[in-house]
Amino acid sequence: MKILLVYPEYPDTFWSFKHALKFVSKKASFPPLGLLTVSALLPIHWERKLIDLNTKGLKERDILWADYIFISAMGAQYNSAVEVIERCKSLGKKVVAGGPLFTEDFEKFETVDHLVLNEAEITLPLFLKDLDNKITKRIYQTTQFADIKASPTPDYSLINLANYSSKSIQYSRGCPYNCEFCDITALLGHKSRIKSTQQVLNELQNIYNLGGYGNLFFVDDNFIGNKHILKTELLPALINWMQAHDNPFTFSTEASINLADDSGLMKLMTQAGFATVFIGIETPQKTSLEECNKVQNKNRNLIDSVKKVQRAGIEVQGGFIVGFDNDSPNIFKQQIEFIQESGIISAMIGLLNAPTKSKLYQRLKSEGRILSKMSGDNTDSSTNIIPKMNMAELKSGYQEVIRGIYSGKPFYERVRHFLKDFEPQVKNKTKLTFNKSMALIKSIFIIGIFDNNRKYYWRLFFWSLFKRPRIFPLAITYSIYGYHFKRVFRKIY
Repeated sequence: MKILLVYPEYPDTFWSFKHALKFVSKKASFPPLGLLTVSALLPIHWERKLIDLNTKGLKERDILWADYIFISAMGAQYNSAVEVIERCKSLGKKVVAGGPLFTEDFEKFETVDHLVLNEAEITLPLFLKDLDNKITKRIYQTTQFADIKASPTPDYSLINLANYSSKSIQYSRGCPYNCEFCDITALLGHKSRIKSTQQVLNELQNIYNLGGYGNLFFVDDNFIGNKHILKTELLPALINWMQAHDNPFTFSTEASINLADDSGLMKLMTQAGFATVFIGIETPQKTSLEECNKVQNKNRNLIDSVKKVQRAGIEVQGGFIVGFDNDSPNIFKQQIEFIQESGIISAMIGLLNAPTKSKLYQRLKSEGRILSKMSGDNTDSSTNIIPKMNMAELKSGYQEVIRGIYSGKPFYERVRHFLKDFEPQVKNKTKLTFNKSMALIKSIFIIGIFDNNRKYYWRLFFWSLFKRPRIFPLAITYSIYGYHFKRVFRKIY
């Protein structure tokens, strides 16, 4: 068999970092980890190619070469996925699709020949067996969860690592919490299923052997779902591996806010090389936290929790939502004040949406409040629900928040507020490399000369250079982030 694996293009979103990538001469932020894993599950003697539309175009000769086209995608890639499917079908090729987009809404893809849903470690072997016996079905799905200790090492040899600003790896799947608006537990379960420490080290070694270094993202939805094994096995092993290889990576991941309650865990994470963590804050309004069952965020001072993580030397990125039923009219002002005071530079804020497999979707559908399919882009000011708040008021308030945190003055004030006392513990984060030097030069020309926020850029530039020279590379990095965020939200300004 000849298999073409295709990863659809991402639109211009918060996490695409498209406007920041040109500063570091990269084509995409993250590699298609799902397809790299699927490739490793295919028979070893099959030929395979991978086309990531975020780094290169899909040519007709590539499609004609293949016996089957395998597509995997996230929700935000919907439009590109549809285009790829239509193009492949027009050339008479059979399409096999899986991943979150198709598992969520497979009914919307009538022209796909085979839908291999849920976790590929379970459903793909079933499809391959039927394919070998020439008795394939259209849909392969399961309610079981895979033992990811049997998951193979992703086939990173299929891509050019130099195209990506970060590499990706997965340690666990599942989340112990059950937030109403989230579909993770429906897709991956409550229990935190983990890979063995040796698996993780093997995957790291594989990326390292292929010339990988720099930023590496642990894509877990909640990295700290099993703290005991993390503290006693994985992190100590990571520390040793990193030291033995001269610390080639800087890690980032996602975690729940209770990370702030465990100083020992945070210390181990920084020793291992973790410099950044994304935390779902959602809202400072207690009634809205109760509404969405965000139990881990309740009964705590969220600002203090964020500050504890920052004081441990870990940058906090945050997710925020407006449009809960219990949101009061002053929620927009509260969100601005919280983000500015917390010093969260990368604050992803969107309108409340209901993924198809979430409990929120079930509740709102019973109330007749579902409008359409969600876009999958948390920052395009769209929603697929009918909110309790007047829609015009909600969208106007959302625009107010975006201007209040990403306009030049408030954004650069927040960066300076954060950097004033921040002491990063991961040296790689502040080390001046060739790529960072080139990004600095480009930032001087693109932001320092031609951008309308240049006066704020220069104020931060000279303040950090003379007052806090150790974190000067971070100041430039965040200036570039601000450039990207402003352009992502340009339709709102």
